[in-house]
Amino acid sequence: WTPHVIHANDWQSGLVPVYLETLYKDDPALGEVGTLFTIHNLAYQGVFWHFDMPLTGLGWDLFTPAGLEFYGKLNFLKGGLVFADVLNTVSKAYAQEIQTAEFGCGLEGVLQYRRADLHGVVNGIDVAAWDPATDRDLTKPYSAEDLAGKAACKQALAQELGIEADGAPIIGIVSRLAAQKGLDLVLEALPELVDAGFELALLGAGEPGLETAFGEAARASRGRIAIRTGFDNALARRIYAGADMFLMPSRYEPCGLGQMISMRYGTIPIVRRTGGLADTVVEARPARRTGTGFGFAEPTARALLEAATRALAAYREPALWRQLQRNAMAQDFSWPASAREYVALYRKAAKAAGRGPT
Repeated sequence: WTPHVIHANDWQSGLVPVYLETLYKDDPALGEVGTLFTIHNLAYQGVFWHFDMPLTGLGWDLFTPAGLEFYGKLNFLKGGLVFADVLNTVSKAYAQEIQTAEFGCGLEGVLQYRRADLHGVVNGIDVAAWDPATDRDLTKPYSAEDLAGKAACKQALAQELGIEADGAPIIGIVSRLAAQKGLDLVLEALPELVDAGFELALLGAGEPGLETAFGEAARASRGRIAIRTGFDNALARRIYAGADMFLMPSRYEPCGLGQMISMRYGTIPIVRRTGGLADTVVEARPARRTGTGFGFAEPTARALLEAATRALAAYREPALWRQLQRNAMAQDFSWPASAREYVALYRKAAKAAGRGPT
């Protein structure tokens, strides 16, 4: 049996397309196998000392600016980008962003050259595993048709985390604590968020400075901010269910899953419009009662606060808020939807290689 297509992912398998196009080009079984190469995060490139080139089994003739060479070093990710038949990343917006100097991590020229072969396919989530109607970690199940259980989940979350259960909107965050995730912007905006009437429930771990700063903010907040460091899947689920809004102010986000899970749970996302966040969150239009969340463009605390203010205005209109929740819960982020797009890319790769179904 010979595959029609090999699907390689990220720098760890970046040399697979290189081998197929060089060492195995004339192999009767593998010479016409198509390749799809998926980039999940362009920042992770697998860059090595150039003297490691012989360890790959490839010739030095491939160590050129048009091949594997990258500023004097060996770059496995670049190998996949140059030699694969078809490329994709995990959102349409990120596929465009990585062709720019701001997001291209030094490889924007290669990606611009391959732009006709570069596609974006948003990741899916397991909608059976992430379902507030059947989630056993929740205080009470609920659905888009009956949201009553969500209020019980909010009350239970406030009690569990020791924050005031006074009806104030709770912003949830489940995230790695890192500047890339925009958590420094949250810290800067926290005083004004609390003054505006928000509470914060944060679960995450990461940069020690951010962990310390959020811990200090929580201790000084008199029950308005709670932070739990580490990762706790059950608590994450209770935050997705019990929060009113879910904040993802990422500086860049190839896809993101938290915003999709939060919408599945009727928790309205507030996101920076970048990468997969831009692809998956539809800007709310209160007058039309459309949309699924609130976005902002600039990676600043001020822009974050302006988006949160818009969300707060909608939250204060219960009928509008329930409609936004139902809009969010109606979105299809299942894997079958994404899988159909991947099948189309497999066919494209097979055709490019000169074999297989078209």
